[in-house]
Amino acid sequence: MTNDGWEGMLAQTLEDGKLTSSERTALKGRLRDAALDDRARAVLRSAAFELARKRIADGGRGEVVEWLEEVSKLLLPFTSENGDPFVEAHFSPGVTCMQRIVGLLGSARKSADICVYTITDDRIASAILAAQARKVAVRIVSDNEKALDPGSDVQRLAQAGVPVRIDDSPYFMHHKFAIFDGDLLLTGSYNWTRGAADNNAENLILSNDRRLLTAFRGEFDRLWAKFAPKG
Repeated sequence: MTNDGWEGMLAQTLEDGKLTSSERTALKGRLRDAALDDRARAVLRSAAFELARKRIADGGRGEVVEWLEEVSKLLLPFTSENGDPFVEAHFSPGVTCMQRIVGLLGSARKSADICVYTITDDRIASAILAAQARKVAVRIVSDNEKALDPGSDVQRLAQAGVPVRIDDSPYFMHHKFAIFDGDLLLTGSYNWTRGAADNNAENLILSNDRRLLTAFRGEFDRLWAKFAPKG
């Protein structure tokens, strides 16, 4: 959704001067699915304040302040209701996990470090290519055996110019995690495959916990260096 689209949604919730429970739930869901980064959320907070100022200047009611308070809470950087680190879980079979991955790739602004056993879901591969086309710095670490499987998208992504490094050990590189813009970790059992979306009982966890981000970033950097071309 474009900024204009988001601002239009905010303006619609302001029509009666308050954010209803159903509006709050709908807006929270859209924000969650879009996986907006902190900068995008800051832009929307500014838009919300501007809408409130215009409404008050036009003789709006005092409820506008309450609306603004509720919307501002939704647009804060990823946190839970009590201020703890943001945590979110999704499960398959079903499209929820795939859509969350695609949404995160679509909202990435700076970087996407991907460390996954395999990629065979073309919907995810297309989102990776779209992120690369937007100048997002994408890097992929994957397993050597799975990269050569029929239907694997890893070699296709490498041929399209996405930096890819492949496990060169006799064992599996079995991770399934990604870090977006250095701020949000995605991990879990979910394989980036059609089978995982259509059939498998899998899970995804998202978090912005700095301790987890530091640990997973260190593991990605370690593997990226380990699998660098020799010579």
